[in-house]
Amino acid sequence: MTPIRRLILLSILLISACGAAETGNNSNPVLTFIHLNDTYRVDAVEEGRRGGFSRIATLVQGMQADGNDVRILHGGDFLYPSLESQIWNGEQMVEAMNFLDDLAPLYAVPGNHEFDPRTADALIERIRESRFDWLGDNLRLNTGEDDVDRSMRKAFTFESGDKKVGVFALTIHPDHGGNVRDHTPFLPGSYVEHAERVISELERQGVDLIIGVTHLHLGDDMEVAKLKSQHPKFMFIVGGHEHEPEYVRGDAGSAAIMKGASNARTVWQIDITFSADGPVMSERTIEVDESIALDDDYQVIADKWRSRLLDMMPFLSSTVGVAAVPLDGREVAVRNGDTNWGIFIADQMRTAFRDPAADLAFVNGGTLRIDDFVAEDITFEDIGRTFGYSSYLRYMTMDGRDFRKLLEAGYRGIGPSKGYFPQISGFRVCVDRSRPDGERIVQMLVPDEDGAWREIEADKAYSVIAPDFLYRGGDGYDFSAARDVSRPGSELIYLVLDAIIDAQARGQKVGEALDPLNARFVLLPEGEAFCFN
Repeated sequence: MTPIRRLILLSILLISACGAAETGNNSNPVLTFIHLNDTYRVDAVEEGRRGGFSRIATLVQGMQADGNDVRILHGGDFLYPSLESQIWNGEQMVEAMNFLDDLAPLYAVPGNHEFDPRTADALIERIRESRFDWLGDNLRLNTGEDDVDRSMRKAFTFESGDKKVGVFALTIHPDHGGNVRDHTPFLPGSYVEHAERVISELERQGVDLIIGVTHLHLGDDMEVAKLKSQHPKFMFIVGGHEHEPEYVRGDAGSAAIMKGASNARTVWQIDITFSADGPVMSERTIEVDESIALDDDYQVIADKWRSRLLDMMPFLSSTVGVAAVPLDGREVAVRNGDTNWGIFIADQMRTAFRDPAADLAFVNGGTLRIDDFVAEDITFEDIGRTFGYSSYLRYMTMDGRDFRKLLEAGYRGIGPSKGYFPQISGFRVCVDRSRPDGERIVQMLVPDEDGAWREIEADKAYSVIAPDFLYRGGDGYDFSAARDVSRPGSELIYLVLDAIIDAQARGQKVGEALDPLNARFVLLPEGEAFCFN
């Protein structure tokens, strides 16, 4: 922040403080929470037009200038995965979050990706660098470093004016998609049991408001939210893991639930005022876009890490191919339906083990991390950002009925933007989300020898290619019926890069617009029996 901006901001704050004193409200200003989750970049996305911590800094300072007591909540997933974190293990993210914490206290629950590395070394360094608070009530740190292990705050409280606020924090368990690591053991008990234990402890401490910060599936948040019926001071949950905005309205029997979009593209503002009858909440989403100015001081951090990245990898801006049309890699797209970038990637998988091409292939949308369009010139950076971590593939054989059962895992659950949603090649699916989990695929069609689409044959053997991560049980997929399974091989990032370079060498552009008449994934229209005739 420039000296002039500091002076202006200080003047506004002083005026606001004087006004509050005159009206007698100085002891309890509006308590404002800014909630974000699943942030992987120190800069903005969509060519700088959406999201980013720089704009969050501007928002926070504007609210403070209005006299609000601002706190920042983070619903987890920030250290990994990203192109930068492959090099610096999240150091850049901690510096960015420290900047925000210097503006307004920041409280973060770890997500599953904070524990991506199998060893504790990087986590130890990042926690020691953190000035913001790490919160976690259903796990503990066991790194062997006492100062680090004590840093995970439990039954956390803070004061706003003369009011005390209690916070519980829950991280997704390995049984539900979290990471199993020796240095982060989870405590026994369900999410609801942990939340109720901490809420009761906070009530004994005499808190005036209780909130939850979680990194869970929405369905699990909804179960925890029901605790409000016995604990009326429990007002809301803010969370992560899903990557698009979520909102479940609260009432007397259930706390409200809110989640934002990944990379701070959409965040929540939650205002709390304390009356004689207790806290009163108002909430709204904020679209973080070009209407919000970048913060000059924060941009120093963003520019520094950008410069370091290009110094280390100067080839990132080099062109490897040309996109025929904008290729959609945004998380809101690849985690919810067909996208031309996802289709191009899935199509390359079928040739991963040379000729003949496999019959069927799919990749979980959560593997594709760019959260942006790939347009015009395709660069090494586009490829590097798409694949946040290694994705080796396996070749196998499955009967049609088993493959269909396997793919049900990709369409389970409630709410949008699931990392397990598949981008597919070699088949088409019609899905009815109103059906119970495990029974949602209405049609699964494969092409016959004449190119016509036919229902997959239950007893026929099909060759299948899928990521090793999924084969090993990641994202809830069960490959126990697979046979003749290869070793992991043919890393997906290089398959995609080779295909783009090959197209460039032949003077061809990559990708094409989606054809709505030939969709691979279709939701069953209301009142219809089938999607495909």
